[in-house]
Amino acid sequence: MKKIQMVDLIAQYADIKSDVDAAIMDVIKKAQFINGPEVTNFQSELESYLGAKHVIPVANGTDALQIALMALGLKPGDEVITPSFTYIATTEVMALLGLKPIFVDVDPDTFNINPALIEAAITSKTKAIVPVHLYGQSADMEAIMKIASKHNLSVVEDNAQAIGADFKFSDESIAKTGSIGHIGCTSFFPSKNLGCYGDGGAMCTNDDELASMIRMIANHGQSKRYYHDVVGCNSRLDSIQAAVLRIKLRKLDEYNARRNKVASTYNAFFADYPEVKTPAVGSFTSHVYHQYTVQLDDSLDRDAMQVYLAERDVPSMIYYPVPAHSQKMFAHFGSASTVLPITDDLTTRVISFPVHTEMEKEQQDLICNSVAAFIKENRK
Repeated sequence: MKKIQMVDLIAQYADIKSDVDAAIMDVIKKAQFINGPEVTNFQSELESYLGAKHVIPVANGTDALQIALMALGLKPGDEVITPSFTYIATTEVMALLGLKPIFVDVDPDTFNINPALIEAAITSKTKAIVPVHLYGQSADMEAIMKIASKHNLSVVEDNAQAIGADFKFSDESIAKTGSIGHIGCTSFFPSKNLGCYGDGGAMCTNDDELASMIRMIANHGQSKRYYHDVVGCNSRLDSIQAAVLRIKLRKLDEYNARRNKVASTYNAFFADYPEVKTPAVGSFTSHVYHQYTVQLDDSLDRDAMQVYLAERDVPSMIYYPVPAHSQKMFAHFGSASTVLPITDDLTTRVISFPVHTEMEKEQQDLICNSVAAFIKENRK
């Protein structure tokens, strides 16, 4: 049995090697490395996949989040409501722009921002909401968009972990995550469900004016060469990455289905172990399992489990051990005094097991049996 990886990109590449190699060589032969036809084609194909009017590829997911907030015209001191239980990039860009993140607690089952707590956090300075579709399933976008509309707020979806997931509205209509808010942002970091072979990201919007502003900001603030209308930056997806992403986009639904199959196997196995709470999926969303994240009860020592698994060549990860409101970088906002009991509790309980498109049965058996062995040895 080959070594287990959290994400097996080598095995995934082997399956699409001939297509990828040919696409990369085609870019090199044409020497159109920046803003070449592969970027334009990928942009169009992703627009069709997401059902979005505009997709603007950029250099990475963090740039996407920052440019989105810049495009909304937010000013230093403006407040943005967001979860603390997320990767730091979501809130890091707010601090870079002088915005103040207002942290709201999450649902204890889905890990996503709790809409019931958003309204109480709104003040006269609130300008936007940034929900995060954590681990692969959508936040309750229908509820969030209603709150945003009521208070005239912008919504930027952090869709870095849930590309391909579906959101089901109360009228039975369905939309892809990232296409529901005013702007959706995603990352193509190699380990993502749709990942390139370097760095990359994108934004999507159905608003023509926002799309125009996003394009300007991402291109040095210019709509016409050498005429700079706004302060911008240089953030572009290169042609080689776009070529890889075009191939992977065609397989994204298949990849997500494979991840669901792995998750289903885990769910069935851990049903016999009450010490492990498997991921709950919201009634309004599908799940694409960017991470397979469980919660351990108080009877188990998570750190000891990680050591035990590692000794058996079973990797695991903690996403995320320190929430944003407890990070030193936000100390000047007074965030350390923020009371988020569910977030703080989850950081001590969650652990993620390997889930990827190339998982083999014997690998998953070893993971499950190793976790079970640890639980049996440590039951009180």
